[in-house]
Amino acid sequence: MSGRRVVAFPSSAELGPALSSLVTSRAERAISSRGRFTLGLSGGSLVSMLSKELLSLPQLDCSKWICAFCDERLVSFDDPESTYGLYKNNFFSKVNIPDTGILKIDSSLPVAECAEDYCKKLRNAFPGETIPVFDLLLLGMGPDGHTCSLFPDHPLLEETEMIVAPISDSPKPPPQRVTMTFPTVNSARCVAFVSTGGSKAPILKEVLEGREGPALPAARVAPQNGELFWLVDEPAAASLTLQVERPGSGAKL
Repeated sequence: MSGRRVVAFPSSAELGPALSSLVTSRAERAISSRGRFTLGLSGGSLVSMLSKELLSLPQLDCSKWICAFCDERLVSFDDPESTYGLYKNNFFSKVNIPDTGILKIDSSLPVAECAEDYCKKLRNAFPGETIPVFDLLLLGMGPDGHTCSLFPDHPLLEETEMIVAPISDSPKPPPQRVTMTFPTVNSARCVAFVSTGGSKAPILKEVLEGREGPALPAARVAPQNGELFWLVDEPAAASLTLQVERPGSGAKL
C-alpha cells in the first residue's frame, strides 16, 4: 500500500471537481497502460455528485470504461433503491459507455444465485485474474462505519474466498444485496472514499484514528498495492486530529 491520504475540502462543492479529476486522471493512466479503465461504483450521495461533475467535463470519453458496482441492492432496476438504476438515469444514459461496459446484477435471481452470476460476470471481465484488480473503486461510508454492504460484526467481514458475496440480512434495508468482499476491495489499484457532512464526523474519527474494539469495516480497507484516498469536507473532518491535506480548489490528486 502506498499510503493513505486524507484530503479535506471546504465543502462538497469543492470536493466534487477533485473527485472527477481523480476519476479522469486514473482513467487516462489506465487506458494508456492497459487499454481500458475499470471502475467500481457505489450509491448514495456519490451518484449525484459524480454524475454532475463528470457530465460537466467538455470531452468526457467513456468508450473504454468498464463499470461495476461495489455493492448492489437486490431490487428491480426501476426501484429507487437500485444503484444501477440511479446511475443509468443520471449518468450512463448520457455518456458513450457501451452496454457491454456496464456489469450489473441479474435482479431476477435469488440472492445467492445473483451473487454467483455477478461473480461470473466479473471473472469474464477480468480474465486470468484470481481476484479482479480494479483501477479505481469509489466507496462511501455509512454512519455505522460500513462500506459496500460490509457491516460491523457481520460474518462477511472475514470472507477470504469469494470475490463477491450475497447478503440476505443487511441491517440496513433492503436486506438482500450483493457486495464486493475485502479481497476484491483491497486488490484495487486505487480506492477513494467520499464522506461529507457533520453527521459523519464522529464515525470518521473512529475509522481513521482508531477506537476500542474491532476495527470498523471502512477502517479495514487498505489496498495491498494501491492508493487509498479519503476525500472529505470540513464538517466531516471537524473531529480529526491526524494530519489532513487541504489543497484548496482546483486540486489534482
